[in-house]
Amino acid sequence: MTEDRLYTLEEANAQLPDLRERLPRLRVARDGLIAASERIKEAVASDGGGVAEAGWFAHQQTLKSELEHLAERGILLRDPEIGLIDFPAELGGRHVYLCWRLGEDQVAWYHEANAGFGSRKPL
Repeated sequence: MTEDRLYTLEEANAQLPDLRERLPRLRVARDGLIAASERIKEAVASDGGGVAEAGWFAHQQTLKSELEHLAERGILLRDPEIGLIDFPAELGGRHVYLCWRLGEDQVAWYHEANAGFGSRKPL
């Protein structure tokens, strides 16, 4: 990950088609990993033995791959359930985050670097 990677509004918006595909896949993998972990936990509690849960490994690999993809681009996943993303940016000489959530048409919000989703403002 490039920590000093800053996005322009145009660059952030250019990432959205890819993110619209990846974020649902990431959410499914996360949910599948949680469910598979619960099944393993229940099986171990009931019989004390190892459990072969192939789904766990597949979900774990998908989740890892999707998170690495975001990290390599300096894109910050804030909430996988709602698909909340921050893009590091500069606005008026200040470090801010361009804020986007799955389902929104474009990046149209930002918030200060020390604030979060609840403090976002329109661009």
